[in-house]
Amino acid sequence: MGRYIIGIDQSTQGTKALLVDEGGHLIHRADRSHRQIVNEAGWVSHDPAEIAANVLAAARAVVEETGVDPADIAGIGISNQRETTVAWDRATGQPVCDAIVWQCARARSVCEAVASADGAAELVRGVTGLALSPYYPAAKMAWILEHVPGAAALAAQGDLCLGTIDSWVVWTLTGGRTFACDYSNASRTQLFDLEKLAWSDEVCALFGVDAACLPEVRDSDACFGETDLGGFLPAPVPIHGALGDSHAALFGQGCLSRGMAKATLGTGSSVMMNVGPELVRSSCGLSSSLAWRMSGEASYVLEGNINYAGAVKTWLRDDMGLVATPDEVTELCYAANPASHVYLVPAFTGLGAPHWASDAEAAVFGMTRTTGRAEFVRAADESIAYQIFDVADAMRRDSGLALSELRVDGGPTRDGYLMQFLTDLLETPLRAAGNDEMSGLGAAWCCGIALGMYGPEVTSATPPRATWDSAMAAEERAEKVAGWHHAVEVAIAYE
Repeated sequence: MGRYIIGIDQSTQGTKALLVDEGGHLIHRADRSHRQIVNEAGWVSHDPAEIAANVLAAARAVVEETGVDPADIAGIGISNQRETTVAWDRATGQPVCDAIVWQCARARSVCEAVASADGAAELVRGVTGLALSPYYPAAKMAWILEHVPGAAALAAQGDLCLGTIDSWVVWTLTGGRTFACDYSNASRTQLFDLEKLAWSDEVCALFGVDAACLPEVRDSDACFGETDLGGFLPAPVPIHGALGDSHAALFGQGCLSRGMAKATLGTGSSVMMNVGPELVRSSCGLSSSLAWRMSGEASYVLEGNINYAGAVKTWLRDDMGLVATPDEVTELCYAANPASHVYLVPAFTGLGAPHWASDAEAAVFGMTRTTGRAEFVRAADESIAYQIFDVADAMRRDSGLALSELRVDGGPTRDGYLMQFLTDLLETPLRAAGNDEMSGLGAAWCCGIALGMYGPEVTSATPPRATWDSAMAAEERAEKVAGWHHAVEVAIAYE
C-alpha cells in the first residue's frame, strides 16, 4: 500500500503519464502519441479530442501496467505544451476546430493588423512581456474568431471557451466542471498583464478577444477540480497543480530561487532563469513571464526560446543523411579537424531569441576544400550551444545576475561533446538532470507538495546524471564566439 501521484506531461508529440510514489520517485511511464496534422499551407494542428482520449488512456495504462491499486492514486499534476490554443463550445464541450499548435504561424496577418495601430506592438510587449508574434495564443484566438464558422457567434453568446492545453485537459478530466488555467500558462497567452496578474482588457481589445471567453486563472499549485479518470478510479482525486512544460521543468530542476536557470533541450530549447518575485523586463530580446504563482506568491522568469536544438540532429539524420544515430553525431564531433572553423546558422524557420530574425534563412560559413562530413556535423552540433550561449548572455545582461550553474535536461544532454562545448562557451558548470522526465516530474512534485506528501526538497533529492566544467582558454572562446556572431550577422543580412 502507498500513495501515488500521476504526472501528466502533454507535449507537442504526445502524452506521457508518470507514476510517482510517495517519496517522489518515478516508478513507471506510459506514452501515447497523437497525429501531427499539417496541411498544404504548412498549418500545424492537433485534434483536441485525440489529446483528451490519450490523457485518459496514458493515465490508466501507467496504473494498470504496474499493478498499482487505483484506490492508491492520491492526485494528478499536469504539465502541458505551451501556447497551443483550443476553442470549444461551453455547452457541449465539443471543439469548434482543431487546436492550433504553437509552431503554427497562420495568424501572422492578425499580428500585422495589430502592429499597424500606433504604439500597439509596444503596448502588447509592455503589458504582457512578450513581443508581438503569431506563435502566442492571442493571435491564434483572434484568427479562430475571424475564420472558424460559428466561433464569433458562440463568443457573442458567452458560450465559447478559448484556452491553452492545460485548461482543455482540466475541462475534460473534470467533465466540464472546471474552466481554468494556471499563471504560467496565462502569462504565455500574450493577453495577461504581468504586473496586475490579470487578463488585460486593453490587450484583449486589440486582438478582439472577449476576456469572458478566457479561463479563470488559478495558482499553479491550486486545486483544479477532481477527476476519476472517466470512471477508472474508485473515487475522484484532486488535480492539484498545472504548469506549462518549461515552467514545470524549471520547478522539477529545483530552480526555485532567484538567479537559478535551466535549459530544456528538445526539438527546440527553452532557456529560463528564475528572477524572483519582481518582474524583470528584457532589453536584450528575451521574454518576461511568470514562472508560477504558488500559495499566493508569484515568481517571474526571463526566457529565451530557440527554434532548432535537437531538431538540428534530426535534420542531419533525416534530411541530410549524414548520421544514423545521435551517438554518431558525438563521435563525428570528436573526430573533426580541430583547426576547422565552420559555422552553421540553423535558421530553418528564422532565428528565435535573442535575435528574432523571422526572415533569416539557414546558412553555412567557413567551408574549405578540406571540410568533410565530420566538420559539417560538428558545426551543426555546436550551433545548438552557440544559440544557448546567446540567450544566457542576454539573461546575464538583463538581470544583472551571474550564472553560477546551468541545469540542463532533455535528450540532447546525452551528447557529451555538445555539453562540454556549451560549458566551455558559458564558463559555467552544467548539471544534467538525474531523470529525463523533468516536465512531468515537476508537475507531479507540485501536486505532491500541495497534498503534503513531501516538501520542495524533493526537487533536489535526485543526484545529477552528469556534470561538466569549463576547460576552454579565454582567447579560444572569444575567437569562436566572435566567429559565430559574424556568421549570424551575415545570415540575417542575406537576402
